[in-house]
Amino acid sequence: MQHKYRFPENSYILIGTVAKPQGLHGEVNIHAFSGQPENFKEYDTLYLVDSKGEISPKLVIKRFRVQKGKAVVLFDRVSDRTHAERLTGMGVLVAKSDLPELGKDEFYWHQLVGLQVHTVDGRDLGTLSSIFSNGAQDVMVIQGDNDEYLVPMTDGILNTYDETTVVIDPPPGLLDINTDEDEDLFGSNK
Repeated sequence: MQHKYRFPENSYILIGTVAKPQGLHGEVNIHAFSGQPENFKEYDTLYLVDSKGEISPKLVIKRFRVQKGKAVVLFDRVSDRTHAERLTGMGVLVAKSDLPELGKDEFYWHQLVGLQVHTVDGRDLGTLSSIFSNGAQDVMVIQGDNDEYLVPMTDGILNTYDETTVVIDPPPGLLDINTDEDEDLFGSNK
């Protein structure tokens, strides 16, 4: 996933963007990239980054709720709508050091991005370039030499992972979707 924000990726994770102000008292609507705005309740502090790469001081979350699929947040340093309007379009960062502890067999997306992806039968697919939520499930984007694969991250497909490799067990035909250039949309040969 490409974004217009520059920030030290070894220290922060981009988790959303400020969509617009909410009300008159400084709240902002935040679009969560994970598709799960309720996750914002796990964070006590966040940072904002503008398109030039300037990062705000630490912002403490004073109030949080979910409304119409967006996180609605009131930061301690934002007291009115005028100030909230200036935040529109900024990226929302969480410091990696502030991430909540994970349970057994849990991971953060950023821990898998950049890893090599193989199938259980040893086929090298390429590198996991990004992960996104389609609303129903999380989807891995795997970039091979000449192909790009979109693979759901379900328990039955995501087999194992470690510090260097993700191993998947895709159902038959999943990796062949959209790879036959000789067929048109109706399945007939050109």
